[in-house]
Amino acid sequence: MTKSAETTDDLTRQPVPYLTSVQQIEPQWIDYNGHLNMAYYNVLFDRAIDELWLRLGIGPQYMKARNNSTFTAECHVRYIREIHLGDPAQVSVLLIAADDKRLHTFKELRHATEGWLSATSENMTLHMDMDARKVAPFPPDIAARVQALADAHRGASRPDGLGRSIGMPAKK
Repeated sequence: MTKSAETTDDLTRQPVPYLTSVQQIEPQWIDYNGHLNMAYYNVLFDRAIDELWLRLGIGPQYMKARNNSTFTAECHVRYIREIHLGDPAQVSVLLIAADDKRLHTFKELRHATEGWLSATSENMTLHMDMDARKVAPFPPDIAARVQALADAHRGASRPDGLGRSIGMPAKK
């Protein structure tokens, strides 16, 4: 068994959703309102997904070895509660669905010790052939890992906010 396959097997035995390492809010990320600037929520979410992709076998080494990667096609962030400098942050990642070329994820950023929800991010990620710069199917070994993770996450309850869209409430 390859190291990547062992890593994926470990992933499917972990609690669902996948829980990333605790991250620290960096001082330069705080805006003039005294809380985390909206751009850095995406940095925290991006670091979290990079951690999962590495465990799944589609991180930087995958790009170097196979010239395949992933691109975010769509992202919807909801800001629920301010998070501040000194607050430990942790992201959970739920693989909502996957097919031969796409990954649909939902992430929740929480205060790592108190557990309250700060923000969510729902994303559609595409698998890319970097030579062609086009969307392409996952190679069979990666597709099997993705499917194993999707199967492990399938029974999880659907998070609040999944599939939400932006819109003004109708006036009566």
